[in-house]
Amino acid sequence: MSYPNKLSFERPTRREVVKGAGTLVSGGLLAGCSGESGQQSQTTDTADAGADTASSATDTGVVTSDGSYSVTMEPVGTVEFESVPETIAPFTADYIDMLVALGHGDAVQSIWYRGRYKTLHYEELDGVSIDLEDLTQLWNDGVSKEPFYEMDADLHLIDPHALTVWLGAWDQSDLREVRENVAPFLGNLIFRRTDDWHNYRYYSLYEAFEKVAEMVHERARFEAIRSIHDEMVTTIQSRLPAPEDRPNAALMFAGEEPEEFTPYRISGSGANKEHFHTLGISDAFSDTGIEGYSGSQSLDYETLLEIDPDSLLLRYHREGKTREEFENSVLASMKDHEVGSQLTAVQNDRVFRGGPIYAGPLHNLFMIERYAKRYFPDEFTEAQLFDREQLATIITDGVNE
Repeated sequence: MSYPNKLSFERPTRREVVKGAGTLVSGGLLAGCSGESGQQSQTTDTADAGADTASSATDTGVVTSDGSYSVTMEPVGTVEFESVPETIAPFTADYIDMLVALGHGDAVQSIWYRGRYKTLHYEELDGVSIDLEDLTQLWNDGVSKEPFYEMDADLHLIDPHALTVWLGAWDQSDLREVRENVAPFLGNLIFRRTDDWHNYRYYSLYEAFEKVAEMVHERARFEAIRSIHDEMVTTIQSRLPAPEDRPNAALMFAGEEPEEFTPYRISGSGANKEHFHTLGISDAFSDTGIEGYSGSQSLDYETLLEIDPDSLLLRYHREGKTREEFENSVLASMKDHEVGSQLTAVQNDRVFRGGPIYAGPLHNLFMIERYAKRYFPDEFTEAQLFDREQLATIITDGVNE
């Protein structure tokens, strides 16, 4: 199917992106979404996903006298906007959660796979919601360019390497075509930090969140949510046991009635593990020679028993379950298993859901609270460790400046 070059006659000026700069990584393709690392890729100064000409990039956005502004984020570089994007096409759920947090959930057009976006936490925030069925799912046995034309979004909040290298779905010419005919790309894969091809700057969860706040001109909302986060973290960390008294954890993927487990190292960096690091939960697989998910290594109960972690964190698809449902299904099956029942974590009921893999700032708040209460129930007895009403008001009503 061919498409017209809409920039030449249809694209309103508010969507025209001016200049950008940055070094893009191109080259070797990775093996689908399950790989945690891949071959080292070649670096080329293409800037295909960002803009037509290069300019020096800075770490902060710039607002000009005519009201246009720019945002800089690797790997694309600097992108200029004439006004705030009204429709935005993200890829991973961490960025969608950021837009929801900033009061721009209505701008969201897409998700790469609906099953990877966990929204249960919105039910605790009055007036905060998003309809998954309204989002275009970009992954359908691959990623076609057609939905990008159909969405006709103002901005693709997507690290271009997610398409070209991580999933191996597009090449540079595909990126260039969609950028020129639809809208620019801007984003950075933040959920993990184990990909060899990601040889440009990583951003922490709140660093990326701040960039998104710049994109949609929501500095006040961002600062208010960061304040809630920082206050809760400071309070929790002041009440944690000494590091030597905190349990370790084996973070793994597993089925509903698990017989085998795939390790996903908690010691690694990335936004989806920040809540564990906040609480000082150590990695049960340290010094065992067991690799992360990229190693395609599976563990049986016998191997797990040799390590005998203090706790187990099982992700991913059961995040829709309540704790009671999880205990009555997954934990119950482990207690009935001849070897699994011998695990210290199983005997002590320290088997927990592992949390979403694409965790945005709202996910992060709920995950910090959840694991603080699960791991240290004698210390954190409060019903809530942060104010839901205050957070919901920031999201829905904004902040009076």
